[in-house]
Amino acid sequence: MLTLIQRDDCALCDEAWEILHAAGVRDFEPQFIDGDAVLESRYGARVPVLSDASGRELDWPFSVQTLRAWLAP
Repeated sequence: MLTLIQRDDCALCDEAWEILHAAGVRDFEPQFIDGDAVLESRYGARVPVLSDASGRELDWPFSVQTLRAWLAP
């Protein structure tokens, strides 16, 4: 399962959603860091970040091509 770590009212996060959809990725969970001190500390300046079930993270900026390469086995 993929998780998109993001903020409310984040234009870059909106772009990340568009890239996920353009790459054909529909199965992901959004995780909002707003109001969570631990997540804010870890991801505050990095959002959006895509994370997979094994703990790998793909930092912004990413494109359809880099996303597909990151997802490839």
